[in-house]
Amino acid sequence: MLYIARFAEDWRFYSALSLGVIFSICLHEFCHALAALRQGDPTAADRGHLTLNPLKQMGWWSLVMFALVGIAWGRVPVNPARMRRAWSPAWVAAAGPLANFLLFLLFSIGTALVWCLMPEQRFAVSVLLHIAVMNMVLFILNFLPLPGLDGWTVLGYFAPRLTQANSELVNGSFLVLLLLLFSGFRYVVMAGSFCTLKVVEFWLMLGGGA
Repeated sequence: MLYIARFAEDWRFYSALSLGVIFSICLHEFCHALAALRQGDPTAADRGHLTLNPLKQMGWWSLVMFALVGIAWGRVPVNPARMRRAWSPAWVAAAGPLANFLLFLLFSIGTALVWCLMPEQRFAVSVLLHIAVMNMVLFILNFLPLPGLDGWTVLGYFAPRLTQANSELVNGSFLVLLLLLFSGFRYVVMAGSFCTLKVVEFWLMLGGGA
């Protein structure tokens, strides 16, 4: 079912979820820009990417695609040649997914807290839980070592030969990425959901609410 159709079924839930996901993507891109600036590359900062504005971080086309089918993306310009250290590009690439992991922890804790303190607030629990899941999905997806994803840049630091001259590997990785997006994305969501539920259960157990 298209995302916009689900929105029509329960506009309150999908409005709240959409705001959470858009914020998470924008923070992801903001952290790329901030990490690049701190590593000596002001390219993204100079082009206005030190912001949480979704029009700047995602753009109209990404926002429209998200509204229609639930798929969105962001991109900030970086110039590795201006960075100070050899590992700087890998750190800049990792900063985005790590921001999503931090949000995952915060929203999973929020889910457990609301569940314990206000168990009647099922709507809030559901929204917080789903935003936590989506941040875990963003963390997993972006750290995959495939071209176009942050994990590819991180892999390039540890195994530069794999990401440079071997065009067959690059082309094959692009094919894997396309297959993942069109047929395997649900498995990434399942993995994110499983991890999130286990972490929420852990917080509940610590709080004596499980």
